[in-house]
Amino acid sequence: MRNIVVTSYRKDAGKTSLIVGLAKNSALKIGYLKPFGDRLLYRKKRLWDFDAAAATAAMGAEESPETMSIGFDHSKLRFMYDKESIAQKVREIAEINSKDKDLMFIESGTELTRGLSVNLDALSLCDYLDAELIIVMSGSPDQICDDAYSLKKLLDKSSVKLAGIVFNKVRDVEDFKTVYMEHYESLELPVLGVIPNDETLTRPSMQFIADLFFAKVLAGDKGLGNMYKDIFVGAMSADAVLRVQRFNKESKLVITSGDRSDMILAALDTHTSGIILTNNILPPSNIIAKASAAEVPLLLVAQDTFQAAKKVDELIPLLSKDDEEKMEILKQLIAENVDIAGLAS
Repeated sequence: MRNIVVTSYRKDAGKTSLIVGLAKNSALKIGYLKPFGDRLLYRKKRLWDFDAAAATAAMGAEESPETMSIGFDHSKLRFMYDKESIAQKVREIAEINSKDKDLMFIESGTELTRGLSVNLDALSLCDYLDAELIIVMSGSPDQICDDAYSLKKLLDKSSVKLAGIVFNKVRDVEDFKTVYMEHYESLELPVLGVIPNDETLTRPSMQFIADLFFAKVLAGDKGLGNMYKDIFVGAMSADAVLRVQRFNKESKLVITSGDRSDMILAALDTHTSGIILTNNILPPSNIIAKASAAEVPLLLVAQDTFQAAKKVDELIPLLSKDDEEKMEILKQLIAENVDIAGLAS
């Protein structure tokens, strides 16, 4: 069976998205591991890695995501394992999750060196599992080029086999290929693909927001797949807000206190993707019923409006296990822009 470690030079490059896209385009039985969990998700009294939950959902894997990560915290991992025992633990969970599989994807932490001090970095994972390496690169074209030269120096000193590199979130693919591809050819780095940036993938879903806040979903469960383009903080009166042109646009996320019935009703009447209700204040039952009928999620959170707005503004949109629309987009993007046949060979 073949093991492939997927890592990146920088965080949020799109490792999970690549794995999901490759899995969606393959007829093979694929397994998944993320030994060092670093995106904690708490659901149904269990700790999961967010990326593991998304990847296994895309693969239709029967294994529980909570069995695919050894730990989430450096200090705990240092206390529990040395290098020899951590290697044994990685092989142990790999054996469990690779049963009846043709191919295993092992995702590293946020970037190449993540987990190095606890012996769970990408190169160590390759060593433990005799795995090949795929590097996902993103950022500005010059930044990517610098990373590629750094990667070449690193691999020249390592015995790890590089399966290939994938450039992700590229805004101008043709320009990138014309200007920069000769550098990668001169470095003799196998390029598996150049994936264009897709704005739809950067829009968080209401399910993602619910997971991020550990929110209670009061209504609109069927609309948790809704994605938003804009954020509106409801701090003014409903009469005033309805005169704001931006508020009347579709696909917006509204953040307001649960006692602002006027603002919530205005949002429900103007094509809103979802509403975050702050301060743990429940709105009246008629509003909950109206949101349920309109399939607009009402998410009850403990934070105040300012804290909630700041958290949303700073979030990094991640692929959720329930983002079926995004998974289909990734399937098409990978099929059109990545040399899947070359990787398979």
